[in-house]
Amino acid sequence: MRKLLLATTATLIAATASIAGVTEEDIANDQNITTQIVSNGMGRHQQRFSPLDMINKDNVKHLVPAWSFSMGGEKQRGQETQPLIYDGIMYVTGSYSRLYAIDVETGEEIWQYDARLPEGILPCCDVINRGGAIYGDKIYFGTLDARIVALDLKTGDVVWKDKIADYKAGYSYTSAPLIVDGLVITGNSGGEFGIIGEVQARNAETGDVVWTRPVIEGHMGTLNGEESTMTGTLNATWPGDLWKTGGGATWLGGTYDADTDTLVFGAGNPAPWNSWLRGAGDQKDGSGDNLYAASRIGIDPATGEIKWHFQTTPREGWDFDGVNEVVPFVDAEGNKRYATADRNGFFYVLNREDGAFVSASPFVKDITWASGIDENGRPIYNEENRPGNPADAADGGKGDVVFSVPSFLGGKNWMPMAHSPDNGLFFVPSNEWGMDIWNEPVSYKEGAAYLGSGFTIKPIFEDYIGSLKAIDPNTGDIKWEYKNDAPLWGGVMATGGGLVFTGTPEGYLKAFDADTGEELWKFQTGSGIVGQPVTWEQDGQQYVAVASGWGGAVPLWGGEVAKKVNFLNQGGSIWVFKIPVMN
Repeated sequence: MRKLLLATTATLIAATASIAGVTEEDIANDQNITTQIVSNGMGRHQQRFSPLDMINKDNVKHLVPAWSFSMGGEKQRGQETQPLIYDGIMYVTGSYSRLYAIDVETGEEIWQYDARLPEGILPCCDVINRGGAIYGDKIYFGTLDARIVALDLKTGDVVWKDKIADYKAGYSYTSAPLIVDGLVITGNSGGEFGIIGEVQARNAETGDVVWTRPVIEGHMGTLNGEESTMTGTLNATWPGDLWKTGGGATWLGGTYDADTDTLVFGAGNPAPWNSWLRGAGDQKDGSGDNLYAASRIGIDPATGEIKWHFQTTPREGWDFDGVNEVVPFVDAEGNKRYATADRNGFFYVLNREDGAFVSASPFVKDITWASGIDENGRPIYNEENRPGNPADAADGGKGDVVFSVPSFLGGKNWMPMAHSPDNGLFFVPSNEWGMDIWNEPVSYKEGAAYLGSGFTIKPIFEDYIGSLKAIDPNTGDIKWEYKNDAPLWGGVMATGGGLVFTGTPEGYLKAFDADTGEELWKFQTGSGIVGQPVTWEQDGQQYVAVASGWGGAVPLWGGEVAKKVNFLNQGGSIWVFKIPVMN
């Protein structure tokens, strides 16, 4: 349902006038056009860096609220969104698949779109939405019933919408779409339900599907409505028919590397979690790797063909999704590289031409499942830390329990890191926690959870769980670390002012010195922050914005960790900050 709210004619006209339309060139230069943010990640490479320096180390202490906006109603839950800014309007998604257009000068709502969600949706990790994408005169975002919607920027009217997959089978959609050369590119969610991860590309004007690329071996891709090529080789790394329900959800969306004309998508956990059922428990020769789950995949944006893959956790058995964002950067020697901080606790550097392994280093402490990464990028497993095979149990029930670090929520989960080309560092939001995990028998049933595992997450240090780390990608060294009592679950942004911004579950938006990690400023927003901060320039002044609203996976799946933070308030608001102009 869309409602155009009552507003004065003058306000509405001023807020929505003269939209010329966002071009491919505008999107390609999103990071450098400081008066706009039209893509997730503040640029399709997702460096989450702005060259703006009007707010800097010297004056950030003077930052104050310009306005705040309530998302209202009872639909508060987790707010993991990233605001978009275009032509004087902020576009921001909210929980339960809502989208708002807000006047950036006044904070007044212009229009609101509420998706008409059916009963029986099956989101795994809260009813969140991570943002939209703008192209032409439309804004695109996804809904929890696994649909993609195109709305008119001025009015919020639906231009077209299409089904990504069947929500009744466990599919959903939570990530921000990606726009490349007139195509709207999406992933999917639902890895805990035995779905098949897939990347889809649609014509941005019409919504017509151009190509699809499933990411589990044995499934066929399509191009212009016809079958194209099979993903991988049937049964090369999957036993029997398990590839048909193999998981690998592409739930975090992708990155576009313009230098190599490559989409880079991550694939989530294989299904079920019980690795012994997938041949991964004892097959060490590659036949149990379960490709392309827990992998990063390079895709041709024009055809959907796979160019390369890198599997971060072959023989996966701990729910270490491979979806975390892959960020293009240039290293200290001028080489074009990718960086990605994996759920499994290792920070990887890859070659941008072919996805080949360059280096890896641990970025969280006390990793138990592997002792390191070998010269080929393959984990050196601690086999005794794999959850036991239920078939070995006397009663055929629960397998041996192991304590594993990190937990299945990851050394880093969905929350996006930032990269500063100014000092070369990556700023990685991470968590130090472990889990008791065990395997159980399971069989597939459409629309039902397909895990075959049980777990309890536990903190491993008394004084902190969350850790914002500044990592040198050239060496893997951690240059500085900020420790937080509660888990960190929000995004990070870096700026040309030498600042790093991120939020905490305790409700603070904080600014740090990008070189030293010194905390320079904080503001209490009233609810936990799991959103993604942004900054832009308006009328010669720099603004910072973030969504506030505690939720996401931690309170739902966090076990003992969730109990530690169950006092945190839910909410749903947007906060915008600026430095007052002194007369």
